[in-house]
Amino acid sequence: MKHTISTILRQKAEGDKITVLTAYDFSTAKLMDEAGVEVILVGDSLGNTILGYPDTLSVTMDDMIHHSAAVARGTENALLVTDMPFMSYQTSVYDAVLNAGRLVKEGRAQAVKLEGGRTFCPHIKAITEAQIPVMAHLGLTPQSVNAFGGYKVQGKDETGGKNLIDDALAVEEAGAFALVLECVPADLAALITKKLSIPTIGIGAGNGTDGQVLVYHDMLGIYGGKSPKFAKVFADAGAAMRNGLASYIEETKSGAFPDEEHSFCIDESVIETLREYAEK
Repeated sequence: MKHTISTILRQKAEGDKITVLTAYDFSTAKLMDEAGVEVILVGDSLGNTILGYPDTLSVTMDDMIHHSAAVARGTENALLVTDMPFMSYQTSVYDAVLNAGRLVKEGRAQAVKLEGGRTFCPHIKAITEAQIPVMAHLGLTPQSVNAFGGYKVQGKDETGGKNLIDDALAVEEAGAFALVLECVPADLAALITKKLSIPTIGIGAGNGTDGQVLVYHDMLGIYGGKSPKFAKVFADAGAAMRNGLASYIEETKSGAFPDEEHSFCIDESVIETLREYAEK
């Protein structure tokens, strides 16, 4: 089944939870698509997970286009959403539409995601009027980490909660087809979900949202060590990878690999002739 904006909206109406995961390359996207993940997000989290940056702020449009196009080549059924990186839309409405268009044309995205509430409603409206679907993102918005003073739960007090509710209603009115709520108290996220007609996708926002998103490195334990509070390790692929790497090193050094099964043969008469030739 091909997942589209229409099918995602229908899932909210039917109470069918929406599954979203990040991907940044062809092979991972192909695995997710085959598994039945409904939305694949090319997140600017690739700054942390792929490029080794301490945050998402250094990620460029070229980075996002490059990885989005790779993911698109591995995606057949999932809806492909790509993040608009820092300063690709904050500068002006014109830049927002132009760069959203680049993600669609060059990155083969089917929708874009941008962070921020009422301030960026003109940008959301203009992008959607250009026939590009927009997923909004509220709560802990990583591109605002310096303004927030760190990675902190948002909406914990009355003022913050009211602002989140107002922002959520505003981005829906501006035309967003879905809303990511990141690091928001579960009860507040559930309240916002009930108020909106568009789906909410939670990450650290409890199970009262219409769906969930995780960075796949977190949910597969690839980093090792302590995971974020909101990230459950569903399969410890990191441990399997480390064990595999250690076995490869051990067997290569001992000569156990490659064995006969993993080598190619030559006719004995041919190799004997070649030995004689090499000895001349």
